[in-house]
Amino acid sequence: MAFVIKTLVTALAVWVAVQLVSGLEFTGSFVALLAIAVILGVVNALARPIVTLFSLPLVLLTLGVFLLVINALMFALTIWISGAVDLGLSSTGFGATLLGSLIVSVVSWIGEVVLGGE
Repeated sequence: MAFVIKTLVTALAVWVAVQLVSGLEFTGSFVALLAIAVILGVVNALARPIVTLFSLPLVLLTLGVFLLVINALMFALTIWISGAVDLGLSSTGFGATLLGSLIVSVVSWIGEVVLGGE
């Protein structure tokens, strides 16, 4: 049940990011939005720890600020994968992706706090 709730919260967060950031576009259905949320979860579970480990010197040097770039890269990878399987999510550039990833993170965090996440 926790997986379903977390997926719904992530889908909501992606939808909010698309609504707020002019460089992000979504033209798919609700099912596609759920698929994007699952893709984002898998990317964050598999790729993010590896990228974070290899960029640890940069993370330490920037006192953690580089984690924002890693977050944006994971969102960019999600956008790329969703484009490859034609789910309807696209971005006009890295700035929009960075801002979108920040919004997804904040909305997901708020959703987990409100719904009593892990």
